[in-house]
Amino acid sequence: MKNVKLKLSPGSAKPRATTAARGNKRQRSVYSKADVEEIFRRFSVQRPEPKGELEHVNAFTLLVAVALSAQATDAGVNKATRPLFAIADTPQKMLALGEEKLRDYIKTIGLYRNKAKNVIALSEKLIADFGGEVPKTREALMTLPGVGRKTANVVLQMAFGQATIAVDTHLFRIANRIRLAPGKTPDEVETRLLGVIPEKYLYHAHHWLILHGRYVCKARRPECERCIIADICKSPEKSCDIPAPLVELPPQAIPVAG
Repeated sequence: MKNVKLKLSPGSAKPRATTAARGNKRQRSVYSKADVEEIFRRFSVQRPEPKGELEHVNAFTLLVAVALSAQATDAGVNKATRPLFAIADTPQKMLALGEEKLRDYIKTIGLYRNKAKNVIALSEKLIADFGGEVPKTREALMTLPGVGRKTANVVLQMAFGQATIAVDTHLFRIANRIRLAPGKTPDEVETRLLGVIPEKYLYHAHHWLILHGRYVCKARRPECERCIIADICKSPEKSCDIPAPLVELPPQAIPVAG
């Protein structure tokens, strides 16, 4: 164990940890393994088969939808992509549509000019480098214009059934707010979540946490009175201590990673 330097507060005989030591402590999950197991058991009962809310018809349209969703709502993206995907659901069709017409379809989405440029560029690269198919590895996906780690993880999970954690704004907020996997960057939060979430719950964990953040543990005010983990939660922002009703989890309802 590391030696932690202690400083005495003025006028006090009690030692207190340095700022660095306190910072390191804040970066650890405050939950026991049993706590985390119970948190995700309840999520699995509440939403046995959680689904992402971005509408798509194949891996390519999912990739495009996720790329368009940066700094935009899923509802706003869906409204724009329904007519778009009806005529351009492959890289070849997207290229044929062209950047200018693509902008007309997505102009209600924030940063639409730059996003249109990226969608055309990634369509070109998919055709040139991957035979028009969406690649199934994170490394390959991240070579595509406008595709970062979060987008790649979403595509791997939703299109190819891989157990990944895509840290968006909701998930980043939740992990830090409830101190499940605190971190200063999305990559730190992703790494810590992968380290604390039980393997049998890992496949659906991404969607459980995002949906929890979107509909219950909201940004402006967490709705603790509606939270199924309120009695376990150790967030400093918790507004009530109402125990969540306990429910038994049938063995067949336990999700299997894969």
